[in-house]
Amino acid sequence: MALSTITQFADTAEGEAFYRAYDAVLSKWPEGTTSSDVESRFGSTRVNSCGPEGAPPVLLLPGGGATSTVWFDNIAALSRAHRVHAVDLMGDAGRSAHTGDAIRNVDDLLDWLESVVDSLGLARPSIVAHSYGAIIALAYALRTPERVDRLMLLDPNSCFAGMKPRYLLHALPIFLRPTEKRERVFLEWETEGAQFDPDWMTLLARGAADFPNSKTIVPRRPTVEALSTLRVDTTVVLAPRSKVHDVAKVERSVRSSLSNARIVTLSSGTHHTLPMEPSAELNAELLDALDR
Repeated sequence: MALSTITQFADTAEGEAFYRAYDAVLSKWPEGTTSSDVESRFGSTRVNSCGPEGAPPVLLLPGGGATSTVWFDNIAALSRAHRVHAVDLMGDAGRSAHTGDAIRNVDDLLDWLESVVDSLGLARPSIVAHSYGAIIALAYALRTPERVDRLMLLDPNSCFAGMKPRYLLHALPIFLRPTEKRERVFLEWETEGAQFDPDWMTLLARGAADFPNSKTIVPRRPTVEALSTLRVDTTVVLAPRSKVHDVAKVERSVRSSLSNARIVTLSSGTHHTLPMEPSAELNAELLDALDR
């Protein structure tokens, strides 16, 4: 993505509306939240951080299009005893600027994430990641397990089982021609009409319709053999009404490939209500996984 593309978007009415929505959601974060831009050969990565300096580090990776602000219902709980860094994925909606080298393959994508970890001075952070972020986090942990303390994967699609054809069919209009209306209709279907925070919903919908994304690089689903080598403490959190995949199949796959993994199925929620709902239950499970 050229620098002019980012600059031009920011100067448009659509860009101004998107960044207003971004700031509105970020304002829901606790007092003391700081924002920084981490430079790498791929461009600058926006990181929103909160929590005591020197506390155990936690890296948050959102789902595609959700931006780092999506953790507004989780950040207060997670940052009481941890230094939490939420990342806008490079090339995706948010305040990261993909102005440098292209991310052409999975190695480039993981090199980008490693550059963020290095620039933040994190030796072995725990990683909490949802959806597309979980795909990246798992690939990173498999490549460099010595760099990850604990791994918490929230309804990880395409990590342990494939996505349902019905889900992909409903998502197809967004892939072909994303619009704000199509994003809202799709979310209403997957979440069974869940009521989202209106500021975040505006941010997501505007990002889907207007943000100049780069090509999305998706790591392949790991083989059973590859997963069996993972020695990182791993917790998999599943949404019981997720329509992205067969939840029972995912659970069976995790048990057969990661025998030491902890599996938690929440009492409610779908793939796209996470990490916002059920936030209190999710926060308790995440803190238990981080502290046990």
